[in-house]
Amino acid sequence: MTDTISQLESTTMDLDAAEPVAWSGATWFAVLSMAATSFALVSAEFLPAGLLTPMARDLGITEGTAGQVVTATASVGAVTALLSNVLIGKLNRKTVLVGLSALAIGSNILAALATDFWLLLLGRAGLGIALSGFWALSVAVVARLVGANATGRGMAIVTLGVSLATIAAPSMGALISDWLGWRSAMAMTAGLAALAMLLQVLSLPTLPANTSNSLADVFRLTRRRGVQLGMLAILLLMTGHFAGSVYVRPFLEQVTLLETGPIALALLGFGIAAVIGNVAGGRLADANIHMALAVTAVLMAFAALALVLWGANIGVAFSFVTLWGFAFGMAPVVLPTNLSREAPDALEAAGSLMVVSFQVAISIGAVFGGYVVDHYGAMGPLVLTAALAASTVALALLQPRS
Repeated sequence: MTDTISQLESTTMDLDAAEPVAWSGATWFAVLSMAATSFALVSAEFLPAGLLTPMARDLGITEGTAGQVVTATASVGAVTALLSNVLIGKLNRKTVLVGLSALAIGSNILAALATDFWLLLLGRAGLGIALSGFWALSVAVVARLVGANATGRGMAIVTLGVSLATIAAPSMGALISDWLGWRSAMAMTAGLAALAMLLQVLSLPTLPANTSNSLADVFRLTRRRGVQLGMLAILLLMTGHFAGSVYVRPFLEQVTLLETGPIALALLGFGIAAVIGNVAGGRLADANIHMALAVTAVLMAFAALALVLWGANIGVAFSFVTLWGFAFGMAPVVLPTNLSREAPDALEAAGSLMVVSFQVAISIGAVFGGYVVDHYGAMGPLVLTAALAASTVALALLQPRS
C-alpha cells in the first residue's frame, strides 16, 4: 500500500501530463472518499429544507426565521472561501480536509443539540466554513490525485455526491424527522461526516502544500482574462439556474396545470438526469472544456426557453425539465474545471474564486428570481434563465484557448 501511495504522489503531481493515466485502486479509493465528503457536506446543507416546520415549532421561532439557517451557511461560506486557502498556509492538505470533516461533525452535533436559534445558527455557520473550505480545495486536490487531464472525470465523481445529496437530503430529512425527530435527522448528518472523515484518513495520500496563498495572490489571479471569463461564466449560468429552478414547481402548477404527484415525478426526473449529467460533463470537460461549457449552457438555455414556449403541454414539460436537470448536472463539473484550466499554476486560489462565484450566483439568483416571479409571473424566471444561459454560450466562444 505504501508503494502504491508513493507512486500516486509522484505521478499525480504532474499536471502537464500529455495522456491520462489509468487509475490505481488507491486513486479510486481517494477520489471516492472525496465524493463521500461532498455527499455528507451537501446533505447537511440541504437537510433543513425538509425540517423547517418541526425545527421552528421546537425552537419557538417562525419558519421564515428557521429558514435563515440556510442563509447563514451560504453567507459564512462566501466569506470563508476567500480566506480559507490563505489561512491554511503550508498545512498538509490531507490534514486540512480531515479537519474540515471534523468541523462538520462538531457543527452538525451542535445543531442537533441546539436549545435556541442562536446555537443552531452557530452550528450552521461552522458547516458553512467546512463546505467552503472543502470546495475551495477540491479541484486542486483532485488534480493532484488523478492528473490534470482527468480532472473533469475526477470532479464528476466528487460532484456526484452533490447530485445524490440534492435528491435525497430534503426528502430523507423529512422522513427521518417524522420518525425520530428533526434532531435525530441532524445528528445523522454528523454520522455521514464521520464516515467521510474515516475514508479520508484511510485513503488520501499525504498532500504536502505546494503553494502558500496570500489574499493578494487570490485577487491577483483575477487580472487574468481567462479567470475573469471563467468567473463570469459561473455567475451567469448559476445565477440563471437558481433564478429559474426554484420556480419550476410554480410553473408546472400554473402553466402545465399539474397536481402534486406528477410534479414530484417531474422533479425526480430532473434529479436523475442531473446524476447522468455529472458523468457526461466529466468526460466532455476532459475532452474539450470549451465545448463542454458551450454544450452545458446551450442545453440549459434551450430547456428553459422550450418550457416558456411549449410548457403547457405535459409531455414537453416533462422532457425539458429533465433536460434542464441534465444540464445542471454538467455545470458543477464543467464550470470549476473551466476556471481551473485558466490557472493551472494556482489551483487553490482559483478554487477560492470558484466558491465565491458560486455563492454570489446563488444569492443573486434567489433575489432576482423572486423579484421577477412577483412582477412577471411564473414564466418570468425561466426567461431570465434562458437569457443568462445563452450569454454563457458567448463567453465560451470568447475564452482564450490554452
